[in-house]
Amino acid sequence: MEIELNKGGRFNLSKEVPDIKKVAIGLGWQASHNEQSYDIDASVFMLGADGKVPDEKYFVFYNNLESFDGSLRHSGDNRTGEGNGDDETIYIDLAKVNPVIQEIVFVVAIHQGQEKNQNFSQIKNAFIKIYNNENINSLARYNLKEAFSQETALEFGRLYKKDNEWRFQAVGEGYSSGLQSFVDKYIGETKQEQKKEYTKVEGEKENCKNQGNIALDKKLEREAPHIFNLVKKADISLQKVNLANHKAKVVLCLDISGSMSSLYSSGKIQRFAEKILALGCRFDDNASIDIFLFGAKTHNVGAMTIENFKSFIPNLLKQYPLEGGTYYGKAINMIRKFYFPISKKSSKKNDIPLNQSVYIMFVTDGATSDEPQTEQYLKESSYEPIFWQFMAIGKSGKDVKGKGILGWLGQAKASDFTFLERLDEMSDRYVDNADFFSLEDPENIADQELYDLLMTEYPNWVKLAKINNLLR
Repeated sequence: MEIELNKGGRFNLSKEVPDIKKVAIGLGWQASHNEQSYDIDASVFMLGADGKVPDEKYFVFYNNLESFDGSLRHSGDNRTGEGNGDDETIYIDLAKVNPVIQEIVFVVAIHQGQEKNQNFSQIKNAFIKIYNNENINSLARYNLKEAFSQETALEFGRLYKKDNEWRFQAVGEGYSSGLQSFVDKYIGETKQEQKKEYTKVEGEKENCKNQGNIALDKKLEREAPHIFNLVKKADISLQKVNLANHKAKVVLCLDISGSMSSLYSSGKIQRFAEKILALGCRFDDNASIDIFLFGAKTHNVGAMTIENFKSFIPNLLKQYPLEGGTYYGKAINMIRKFYFPISKKSSKKNDIPLNQSVYIMFVTDGATSDEPQTEQYLKESSYEPIFWQFMAIGKSGKDVKGKGILGWLGQAKASDFTFLERLDEMSDRYVDNADFFSLEDPENIADQELYDLLMTEYPNWVKLAKINNLLR
């Protein structure tokens, strides 16, 4: 039975629903002036005992949809507030919340409210509710009844720990400086100084890395100028996600089923492989990528390097002709056995974390004939420092524009890759170790956009892998 709270009202979540693991916070609102457009954003600040966020990645909003510890996930930005029900939702796995977090504050702010002369006096039917995300039962709700005038942001409610119990409180406090009010309050001067120091240290590290890359860059510029230009674009994307100094083994796993014939004969796969090689030049000290093939069978064919990349793929197909059949599972298992010979078949992570991860670029154009095995091997590999970036060539309902990223690809009307989409969202994994997107044509995307896309979920996986002792 749902309990209705007034401002300041409290609800003991742990007492009322013992052993609850997963909750959701729903937030909703409507604009009273339909002639104007209101962009209202929900944000979350996860606080330590000192009332500050311990790391800026514990500030979750439309541009950072998952917390540093992986316990909290934002549904994404709703720019209109139209329709009934929740406009934005926050999903929380209480069992995963870092013990350092003692309070979780839920905030709603009008984007550019001051500039547009918009405030919460123009918003109606605003509410926050908490419900059991395991059975979708609503537990408590707070309907905003307070009158506001110039307030452009609202601290709506909070989850907090007391006596080792999770409790919820309806807050309903308005602020006039938008989201910045909460950034100043919960991140504050200390965190800003830490950020400056972090930026300084990262800059020093970057300089060291640049020194280490001078010899390679000179060689690339002299012997492979095309790859050198691609590396510079990859650098930009890596710097955006703070992975400029990251080390990983880069793998390109290619579908060689017969339906891929035109992609190989047109040279598109060769050119795509060169783009992945550029990523390898930054992630791998050997400036190379390992190549694996799969169709009806699987093949480990060695490394593509800056010495042998020219015509590498056409020469490869002379030795390994296209095959009938497609088996993802065989390819996944082959790669796992190659890098981690001791198989992880249970919920057992590495006793000793590894220094280097393996980034797999997995390219296909069709469905697999071994779905159960694929799911099994992908789940097992979630206990290993391997990240799977699946890319399908062809139209899909989960293409780039469908994911709300980049905005260059037309929205597909149907999905041909439902199984790959399912792998992206699959549960029962130690960490989320996969991402998926599709391209109707691998050459219809700018190089810079491609590298940005390849770093959509990998940076967060790196953080989770370190938190969960998969990586140092």
